[in-house]
Amino acid sequence: MDNSSLSSDEIHDLLSNPRRRHTLHIMKRDDGTAELSSIAEQVAAWENEKPRSEVTSQERHLVYTSIQQNHIPRLERAGVISHERGELELTNEAEELDVYMDIVPGNSIPWGEYYLGLSAFSLALVAAVWVGIFPASVPELVWAALIGVLFAGSAAYHVYESRETVLGSGYEPPEFRE
Repeated sequence: MDNSSLSSDEIHDLLSNPRRRHTLHIMKRDDGTAELSSIAEQVAAWENEKPRSEVTSQERHLVYTSIQQNHIPRLERAGVISHERGELELTNEAEELDVYMDIVPGNSIPWGEYYLGLSAFSLALVAAVWVGIFPASVPELVWAALIGVLFAGSAAYHVYESRETVLGSGYEPPEFRE
């Protein structure tokens, strides 16, 4: 299947399974390649909330079989990985998934709502300056600079936060971070 023909729904369905997301996370983290056995061991460790060194052969085998028989073929059919003798490699088409792999932490407000609130605050500040609520000793340009600094600071933090919550960044997948 040609990846460019995947709809948004098909991509979301592809990424709906944690084992597929974990597989992609590990591959992105490790420069686009990984061994199936290594992926299975790491996913088993995450799923059982234990270090890799403590994963039993049965835990590893259950994950290995599932990834090999179900998830790798699905990712291959979508055109985002290639698989040959236990070696997995991301294809160029996998880069198109990046926009869908941004994980939004459950305890945060959506960025759109944040910027809407910041805009409302800025407009209220401009209105207050315009009607003279604040002392005239503070130049109007200071208020404009304050608004600019608030938006620039927010945007910088947004970029930083977004990079931290993308599959492939950090050691553990974003949903496992506290």
